[in-house]
Amino acid sequence: MLNLILSTIAFFVAVFFLKRYLDDQGVNKGMTRTVLVFVLASAVSFGVAAVVDRVDEAIGGKKHVASADPLQGGDVGQLLKSLSAAQGR
Repeated sequence: MLNLILSTIAFFVAVFFLKRYLDDQGVNKGMTRTVLVFVLASAVSFGVAAVVDRVDEAIGGKKHVASADPLQGGDVGQLLKSLSAAQGR
């Protein structure tokens, strides 16, 4: 949850500063500038999310997430049961 909150805040802060920087540089407002701001702000947001994940992992250790998907669990027996069920056996 912290990841979502901080990356959202970082997105809007990046949008504000990018728009201000581009205004100072005299870049005309338009679709290209809007897309540029969006892409760069998204990159900042993804970067903040990655940093938050790394810090959270370093502080709390690696967390194991329960998954209903047998491919992510690494359990071959569960995978075979799922495949059998999908084939109708």
